[in-house]
Amino acid sequence: MLKQSLTTMLVTGIAVLSAVSTECCAEMIDVWIGTSRAKPSKGIYHCTLNTETGRLSNTELAAEISGPGFLAMHPKLDVLYAVGTLDGKPCVAAYRIEAAGNSSTLIFVNSAEIGDGGSAHLAVDRTGKMLLTAQYGGGSVAAFLLNHDGSLNKQTQIVEHQGGSKVVERRQESPHPHWCGFSPDNRFAFVPDLGLDKVVIYRVDAATASIERHGAAETPPGGGPRHMKFHTSGKWVYVLNELALSVSVFDYDEASGTMTRKQTINTVPPELLAKEKFKSASEIRVHPSGRFVYSANRGHDTITAFGVNQTTGELEVIERENVRGATPRNFNLDPSGRWLLAAGQDSHTLASFEVDQETGELTYNRSVVTAPAAICVLFTHE
Repeated sequence: MLKQSLTTMLVTGIAVLSAVSTECCAEMIDVWIGTSRAKPSKGIYHCTLNTETGRLSNTELAAEISGPGFLAMHPKLDVLYAVGTLDGKPCVAAYRIEAAGNSSTLIFVNSAEIGDGGSAHLAVDRTGKMLLTAQYGGGSVAAFLLNHDGSLNKQTQIVEHQGGSKVVERRQESPHPHWCGFSPDNRFAFVPDLGLDKVVIYRVDAATASIERHGAAETPPGGGPRHMKFHTSGKWVYVLNELALSVSVFDYDEASGTMTRKQTINTVPPELLAKEKFKSASEIRVHPSGRFVYSANRGHDTITAFGVNQTTGELEVIERENVRGATPRNFNLDPSGRWLLAAGQDSHTLASFEVDQETGELTYNRSVVTAPAAICVLFTHE
């Protein structure tokens, strides 16, 4: 009996030490959630991700602002930016992130009006000197100068896109810039335009926060380019086509700032979408290892995992994983690439998935929290 009791105590002690060790090794990192105007959302929400277990804390309101759909981080400072509406006016707002006990909070810094309707996306250049916004409804791109402390200085430019591919009725009659971002060397800015079936490319002058038309890359007719990402090598670009639910792979020439399309692959086969009343691709991400690419499918409510050919950059489907929610308008990979968080816009959820580092497959982590009308997932520094 004594021997059995000692064995039981030993096993229990090891289990306790193991649990303590796991908790000690875990890091709690900030997750910021942008939302639509739909109730019950009130603005930007915050939770934390346990990097060891993948568990999410309950979300809390971090800042009140109407429809802060997309968020972006300053590359060097703890400053977060959101596009939304304040006092009835579409704007971009800056917030300082401050530690508050075991969590973080947002302190409003200032805002600047956009002047051409609400924005669908925003991005900060790699020097932290300028910010771009893409106006889907207004058909334009706006540039803003940033101060040294990350606050907004002034709007420097609004560039209007022209035309429309007219392939898909009602969606492509006019320009619809849907994303903006910068090349790895910060020389160029890229704006996928859903209405034009093009990625418009601009030369960047970060010091003056200005852009100049450089060229464009053609995407498949009727595809409706929405978002894009560079491969970690900088050699390839992945453009997500919202209307066609496909990904187009481009070779990227860094010297000339040009993109050459070489592959387009479906995220979901058309036969699997036949019964869907709504179907739309929403977001695309590249795994930090460069070995995998992921995209989200609204209507089908899945994440498609792709393997990346390390010689050509071309993609091959690995699997499609249900997001355990409705309408995944956005998702993100944590900086380590171990966890993927999927936001369900219509289910008001944020769900955690573990990423297999060898195969790229996703496994639901059984951690899901309430996130009102979630449409953007951002980590403090990605």
